[in-house]
Amino acid sequence: MPVDGSVPAVAVRRGRPAGAWHPDPGGERPSPATEQPRGRRVGNNGRVTDIPRRAVSRTAKLAALPLGFAGRTVLGMGKRVTGLASDVISAEIQQRTAEQLFSVLGQLKGGAMKFGQALSVFEAALPEEVAAPYRQALTKLQEAAPPLPAATVHKVLAEQLGPAWREHFDEFDDTPAAAASIGQVHRAVWRDPAGGAPRDAAVKIQYPGAGDALLADLKQLSRLGGMFRAIQPGLDVKPLLVELRERITEELDYELEAESQRAFASAYADDREIFIPAVLAATPRVLVTEWIEGIPLAEIIRAGTEEQRDEAGRLMAILHLSAPARAGLLHADPHPGNFRLLPDGRLGVIDFGAVARMPEGTPEPIGRLAGLVLRGEADAVVKGLREEGFVSPTEPIDAQAVLDFIRPMLAPVAEEEFRFTRAWLRAEATRLASPRSPAYQLSRQLNLPPSYLLIHRVTLGSIGVLCQLEAKAPYRSILERWLPGFAPVA
Repeated sequence: MPVDGSVPAVAVRRGRPAGAWHPDPGGERPSPATEQPRGRRVGNNGRVTDIPRRAVSRTAKLAALPLGFAGRTVLGMGKRVTGLASDVISAEIQQRTAEQLFSVLGQLKGGAMKFGQALSVFEAALPEEVAAPYRQALTKLQEAAPPLPAATVHKVLAEQLGPAWREHFDEFDDTPAAAASIGQVHRAVWRDPAGGAPRDAAVKIQYPGAGDALLADLKQLSRLGGMFRAIQPGLDVKPLLVELRERITEELDYELEAESQRAFASAYADDREIFIPAVLAATPRVLVTEWIEGIPLAEIIRAGTEEQRDEAGRLMAILHLSAPARAGLLHADPHPGNFRLLPDGRLGVIDFGAVARMPEGTPEPIGRLAGLVLRGEADAVVKGLREEGFVSPTEPIDAQAVLDFIRPMLAPVAEEEFRFTRAWLRAEATRLASPRSPAYQLSRQLNLPPSYLLIHRVTLGSIGVLCQLEAKAPYRSILERWLPGFAPVA
């Protein structure tokens, strides 16, 4: 039955009392200590912008990135930095390029914004002298983007909830609490159509033209590979862009996102460690969920205590490893903007636009092979890798070299406890990416089967966040509890 005479039925689900933080579209809301009062503009230097949709407009903005970068590189010749970065990039160039990335990607929203958010998770793998300026600018992409004007917001709400959309709310704040890649979030008080108590709510509104913008951005960004290779040689952004394109359709469908969020909420109902906010209503371009309060992970990364960092990392690992078994789904967007540490100690999880459907749970060979590696069973490891398609069934390969290649990656589960650090991730990135290293040479004999691509990418993203947190936790026992096939290590 329609909510009113002009809208299709929306799914309504009652959940726990609100006490929570809002689910946002990939952005961050300021922490309570720095929260901006209502009525003030938020976002990119206070600007309020409509999303540029015309291809020529978006192309012109994106084109400014490599042109500006090239100009600064010429001016910066002679001011050298070391590490994985190109010798011709000075510290000043790094800072200015980071600032320009945030400014342009933030104004464009859409795929450019989503791409910038994805990159910001992996800054932990860059050398410190290169990572610092990018960390400051790119992590802003997890916090805010220029918001839409109120008139545009009202137009979308009228289209999705009907002309009398205000009747669904006791209150609605026109100033967005968060604005990010394909939508923005407004705080509101939802009027329960069944006559229940009003609920503090987060109203996620999709930017008009977001679909066209996503496709246009990703097409243009695929031409900027040289810019990112200059940041870190060997960095290939094309696979990431291909995956982002494949996820566009799902991320634009807020009703599908609501379905995923309900599945997660059901799987973790009354859980003592993970909290999923309830879905209150959904249409294709508007999603209403309960509002949740907590400390954003970006804030914990920046200024959290060691106890907060460790606990956030432990809970993130539990979510990543338990969700396929409990919900048949994997949260596929593991950047700090999508998590909150709640006052009661639970991890609040938001934004379910990107999920991997895993009805049979995590593939058993992942855990079994990890256990074989830790026990040093080189021949059995190679046999299993051949069966899964990681190694050619006919090409000869050195089993001990394969074991030596994989074992350092499993250091986090080789001991009872492990602390992820940026230094550890940088060392692994160097070991695997340097053309002179034995690991790099061996990697050319290995494949990544298509069925493992998304799991691999999400796991890397989660590790990137754990390294940003520098979190220590008993990761091995978490694997033993949730990863099929991972037998206890003697």
